[in-house]
Amino acid sequence: MKTRFLFLAILFAFLGNVAIAQDAEEAITDDELTRYAEAMDSVERMKETLMDQITEKVENNELIANSRYNELSKIINDEEKLKAAGATPEEISFVKEITVMKEEGAKSIKDTFMTMAKEYITAPTYNKISKALKSDPEVKKRYQVIFDEISKDEEGSDTN
Repeated sequence: MKTRFLFLAILFAFLGNVAIAQDAEEAITDDELTRYAEAMDSVERMKETLMDQITEKVENNELIANSRYNELSKIINDEEKLKAAGATPEEISFVKEITVMKEEGAKSIKDTFMTMAKEYITAPTYNKISKALKSDPEVKKRYQVIFDEISKDEEGSDTN
C-alpha cells in the first residue's frame, strides 16, 4: 500500500511539474500580444485601404452604376450569364479590372501578413497566440485591451 501511495505521489508530482513547465512555455507576454496586435491592426488597415480604393473607383466611374457593377461582379466568370444580362465589353472590362485590383490587393495583404507573422511576431509565437485566443478568455481579454489601444492610437495619428 505504501509503495502504491508513494508511486502515485511521485507520479502526481511529476505530472504537476510537467504541467507547470508547459504553462511556462505557453505563457504569453504583453510584448508578444502587442506585436500580434500591431500586425493584426496593420492588416486590418490594409484591408480597409483596399476596400476604400475599390469603392472609390466603382463609385467614381462613369461607365457603370454601382448596382450594375454589383450585379455583374457576381457573374463575371460566366459568359452566358453576362450575355443574358446584356453586359457590354466596357462593363465587363471594368468589372474584370476591379477583380484584378481585389486579387492583387489581397495577395499583397496576405504576403505582408505572412512576412509579419514569420519575422515580426515569429511563427511559434503567432501559433501560440492564435491558439490561445481561441481557447483562453484571459488571453483574449488582454489582447483586446492591447488591440483597442493600438487601434485608438493609430486613429489619432491618422487625423493629425
